[in-house]
Formats: sequence, C-alpha cells, structure tokens
Amino acid sequence: MTCREDGTPEAGLDRRNGFRILVINPGSTSTKIAVYADAGVVFQESISHDSRELAKLGGVLGQYQLRLDSILRALEGHGEPVGGLDAVIGRGGLLKPVEGGVYEVNDAMVHDLIDNGSVPHASNLGAPLAREIAARAGVRAYIADPIVVDELWPVARLSGLPEIPRRSIFHALNQKAVARRAAKDMGTRYEDVNLVVAHLGGGITVGAHLEGRVVDVSNGLDGEGPFTPERAGALPALGVVGLCFSGKYAEDGMMKKLVGGGGLVAHLGTSDALEVERRIDAGDQHAKLVYEAMAYQVAKEIGAYAVVLSGDIDAIILTGGLAHSRRLVDWIRDRVSFIAPVMVYPGENEMQALAEACLRVLRGEEEAKAYR
Repeated sequence: MTCREDGTPEAGLDRRNGFRILVINPGSTSTKIAVYADAGVVFQESISHDSRELAKLGGVLGQYQLRLDSILRALEGHGEPVGGLDAVIGRGGLLKPVEGGVYEVNDAMVHDLIDNGSVPHASNLGAPLAREIAARAGVRAYIADPIVVDELWPVARLSGLPEIPRRSIFHALNQKAVARRAAKDMGTRYEDVNLVVAHLGGGITVGAHLEGRVVDVSNGLDGEGPFTPERAGALPALGVVGLCFSGKYAEDGMMKKLVGGGGLVAHLGTSDALEVERRIDAGDQHAKLVYEAMAYQVAKEIGAYAVVLSGDIDAIILTGGLAHSRRLVDWIRDRVSFIAPVMVYPGENEMQALAEACLRVLRGEEEAKAYR
C-alpha cells in the first residue's frame, strides 16, 4: 500500500482488491460494524451489549472501552487485521450544526462529542472509536452527514416566535445517500438535480434538496412534519399548551407522549407497521383510517417542500423502513406523482452510506472537511 509520509494512504490510488474500510455505527444497545472492500461488504456484524451491563458503566462515555474491545475482538474473529485498513468511518453524533459532507475526526470534534456536555447519545462514540482504531492502523478516521447537517436558507430558520428558531435535525445520512443514488440512476449528479426526499421510519423527515444542499427540512425531533409510528408530529399549538397545563403531565411525561407515545402508538397502541397492515387486511377500518392519515400527512409535507423548490423538481424520493410498505407508498404516490416522478429506495442503509462516503474521499472524488 502506497502511503503519505504520515502513514495514511494516498487518495485516488487504484487498489487491486479495493480500499478496505471499517464502518462503525454505535446504537443504544449494539455496535454495528462492517468491513467493505470499496462499496462491497466483506462482513457485517451487530455486536449486542447487555443493557444491564451498560447501565453499570455510568453513561455513554463509560461505554467507550467496552465497545472498543468488542470491535477489536470482532475484527480478529473475522480475520481482519487492523493494519490492513485504509480508513475508518464512524456514525456522526450530536455536534454543532455543520454543512453536509465527510469530516475528518479531529480533537475539536471529539471534544464537542465527549467533553463539552453534548447530549449523551451512543452515536457520539462513533467518531472517538473510529479515531482510536484508525490511529492503530496508521490511517485517517471520518464521519459523514451527521443528523445536525444544516444547510437551511436564512428564510427557513424563522418560526412565528423569535424565541423558537427552526433547527435542522433530520436523517441527513440516508437522505443524502439515496439522493446521490437516485441522481446516479437518473444519469446525473446529486449537485445537478432538485429533489424532495422523504425518509419514512420511526421518525419521518422531508427535505428540499437544491443542487446538493438541503435548503429546508422538517425537523421530526422538534415535532415538525407528519405524525409517525411513534411521534406526534406537528400539532395544534393551543391544544399542546392545554395539555401541558392540564395537570395530567409533568415535563418528562409530556415529552414521552410527543416522542415515543404519539402517532400510530397513540391511535392504535403499536408502532409496528406490519401489525397495522395485518389489522387492515383483517378489516379494521379504524387502523386503515389512521395509517392512511399518516400517508396523507407525508404527501402534504412533500407538497410543501415542492413549493420550497418553486415546483422545479426532478424527482420525489421515498426511503426509510416504511418505504417497504407497498400500501403506504401507493397512497403517497397517488397524491404527489403529479408534481414529479416518484422513486422508491426502501430501508436506511446507514452502513453502506458511510462506506460510500468514505470511498469518495479515498478515491479523491470528494475532499474531507475540517470540523471547527
């Protein structure tokens, strides 16, 4: 392997067997890892962690060594020497707002994820774990398109109250990955098309992609957009105020009602779309009404983001786990296909998206950015 003086591989070289990339995606009770040769998966494993064991470690930061050791053991078990890696990429955590792209892991990033009071989330370990293993391999570590990607137009930041500006938090990694894939399937580049992308999962976000930048997006975490399998989505504001001061809910209880206890859960007692579809197939008309209402709200949101792009749209993209549902997709397609062609890419494919982002840097097709 040809390297720079600092030991990292030269980008853009033609590797006979492909660039060897380790992908790390920490979740609440698991650490997903995969090794890719270029964009082809060599192996993929989801390492489970006992929730009781994690609880004894004193929060996310205390889990670092356990997760690191488990990754190294898995690599050894699969016969993948750390020294054979060309790069390591981790899932991006809750950083300061950044524009989309690939970022090299640096001290400032790790500080903001671990030492600067960031919201404790397992994804915050993605970059530190990637950097540790990359250091052992003598290569570089990266993240790509974390959920805090912020490319909003200034006009999109204002809400009706100056105390509550709109924030850009969405499924950036998957939205941008499928947008690139769709553009390629259309015979062009992501930077040369305008798209409306709807990620349909436990959370739902809809973004307006203008020539490679997400200039406006529904922030499902803050309660914007459609209701979802477990989130309430946008609600009548005065009704929310009434619930907050009804005496029935403390702040924590109200938050759980909105995120985790809303949407399909609130109406039907389940967040499992397959279960909802089974009920519909069995003749449950209320389940059909609720499920179709979710599709209706997604379609309305797509229409709103078509307006953001002034109707100049090359395609509407549906992605995420719920895009596997033919019924849901058809309901949405029936309402929005007059706007632009509808393309469907089911699933989230986070591991593949991270590998592809890293590969673009290694091939010299994209320059990694510096986090500050």
